Amino acid sequence: MTDRNSRQPKRGAYKRWFDFSVLVLAHVLLLPLWLALWTVIPVLIWLGDRGPVFYRQQRMGKDGVPFYLLKFRTMIVDADNQGPARTTDDDPRVTRVGKILRRTALDELPEVISIWQGKMSFVGPRALEVDEHRALEELMPGFEKRLQVRPGLTGLAQVFDKGDDPFEKYRYDMEYLEKLSPFLDIRLLLLSVWNTLVAGWDHRSGKVILEKLGPRRIEPIEDNLEIAESANSDRDQ
Repeated sequence: MTDRNSRQPKRGAYKRWFDFSVLVLAHVLLLPLWLALWTVIPVLIWLGDRGPVFYRQQRMGKDGVPFYLLKFRTMIVDADNQGPARTTDDDPRVTRVGKILRRTALDELPEVISIWQGKMSFVGPRALEVDEHRALEELMPGFEKRLQVRPGLTGLAQVFDKGDDPFEKYRYDMEYLEKLSPFLDIRLLLLSVWNTLVAGWDHRSGKVILEKLGPRRIEPIEDNLEIAESANSDRDQ
């Protein structure tokens, strides 16, 4: 895996033109939808409690360089001071509008700004909070390899992994780097759009507490995409 991973930055050279093409096409073809989303969502958030529309947070970017991203606020004002950062399905700090935004992943719409800036990609490993990323680096040697490409708005782990086991998510991220291609990105984007349409995101019962985890050997998964799709299909039956 190490030798193949060393070639990933070259194979990922398509990322910037791919992201730019998707951004331009999406805004040209779906301009009324974009205008509606950027108008209605902020108004609904503000009407809910007259609080800020956006939530700004530092995340770990490509090659370990931190950056700030914006999301639509889904929790009550000062939620970070009233409980842990990790949330669950029934977290009382999540607003009514926030629950809808999380299930449709529309709370992440402002991250498109980071894609325009070249700090994120449409598809890639999830951009983790800086402290969480550093904790996982200590837990999993080689964890930093997942950021050989820009973090993504969606990705293999985001689409197929319904749990919150960081070891499992890391395996998905590394499998994505192995199969990196524009065709895979298109496939994952279409699956992500479908998840948004059916409100299939964010059904978490709570993230794993990192402090309770110990080191574990990470075994590569062969044909992970096919296995993940099969498991996903079995859960839906």
